[in-house]
Amino acid sequence: MKQANKEISPRGAFGFITKRVLAWSMWDWGSAAFNAVVTTFVFTVYLTNAELFGPDANADLGWALSVGGLLIAIVAPAIGQWTDRTGKRQTMLTASTLAVVVIMALLFFVKPGESYLWLGLILVAVGNVIFETGSVVYNAMVTDISTPKTVGRVSGFGWGLGYVGGIVLLLILYVGFISPDPGWFGVSHADGANIRVSMLIAAAWMLIASIPVIVTGRNTEPKNSDVRGVIGAYRELFRSIARLWRTDRSVVWFLIASAIFRDGLAGVFTFGGVLAGAAFGFSAGDVLIFGIAANLVAGIATILFGWLDDKLGARMVIIVSLTLMTVSGFLVFLLHGGLSLGPIQLSATGVFWVFGLMLCIFVGPTQSAARSYLARIAPRGAEGEIFGLYATTGRAVSFLSPFMYSTSITLAASAMGVAKSQVAYFGILGIIAVLFAGLLAFLPVKAQAKY
Repeated sequence: MKQANKEISPRGAFGFITKRVLAWSMWDWGSAAFNAVVTTFVFTVYLTNAELFGPDANADLGWALSVGGLLIAIVAPAIGQWTDRTGKRQTMLTASTLAVVVIMALLFFVKPGESYLWLGLILVAVGNVIFETGSVVYNAMVTDISTPKTVGRVSGFGWGLGYVGGIVLLLILYVGFISPDPGWFGVSHADGANIRVSMLIAAAWMLIASIPVIVTGRNTEPKNSDVRGVIGAYRELFRSIARLWRTDRSVVWFLIASAIFRDGLAGVFTFGGVLAGAAFGFSAGDVLIFGIAANLVAGIATILFGWLDDKLGARMVIIVSLTLMTVSGFLVFLLHGGLSLGPIQLSATGVFWVFGLMLCIFVGPTQSAARSYLARIAPRGAEGEIFGLYATTGRAVSFLSPFMYSTSITLAASAMGVAKSQVAYFGILGIIAVLFAGLLAFLPVKAQAKY
């Protein structure tokens, strides 16, 4: 394990927030433009509107993202291994960031109409591939700006800023463009202009927030290696997996377990808005407001749990978080019709607000703790490769949450003899099943070394 760097040793309660940490974390803040705006709450909702883009838009989005996910699984480990060998992490992060910014700006040209559907789908899928590739490098950089004693707080701080950035940007877009008609600068809802202009704002947001890490980041010294080309990268990757299996199978098991529970975490946000609207009576505006609130509680919790990560260890944070998420999700299901218990009276909408937000509290801490756990156990000089494998294993099971979500609803509708729309709340059971499976798979994973 690498030695602590005196430059980034903690000095007081917030001493871990150095200039390098802040510059690195601002990328997380800016990346919310892609995560929250493009893929979760705004553009994909616009793109899957059957009235604007046709009845197959929703299914076609799934196919496009599936192909993109497969490409990520193929290229991520090779990219990680290449950046470790050449030392060009900064170059790769800069190139991928600028490419994502360009793609977000190009979404402006996706007008309503079936003829524009595939333009939007291709841009979103390609953007997702490039974004995830950049994330591999970005996640690996956490070991460059932290010490073993502060990596939990640094990781949590960055992830927390990402959620806060999402809140601020969603609020700006909601108040300025999405809700009013016309919005700021006279932008109307006609021809999807409010959504399309929002993509330009999102692109500028990510570009500006990424400037600190682009300007201050540096490449590292290249490693002496005989590995050449993509085939050579994969040969070395498989050798690394074999070495990990021989030396510490807990690491391999962590990659498998984290792939499962991370897909469950993705399912919480991917289908949270759908559940709110389909099963709990939320309007489109209500969904966006809930998204802002979800990002707020997740962001605050992630920053706070970063301290627990360094004190108790990432393993404990992950186990506690997954356990409480499972309980909260099950309560959303059980109380889907409302809650009447003495003075406590909650409608179905109120139940989702209370227990749905409780569910969201632990998404960020689990994601951050998984990143810090891997950063602590990654061999020095091989961080990019390990995080590339981390991305690959996550993509390998990315079908789990969508499959379990749809299967739960389909089986419930068949068993009860009703339409699927009447039992949409059963979808939460599918997400809970994935989270619980991830928790069980994670229990054998050993705690990382104490510092």
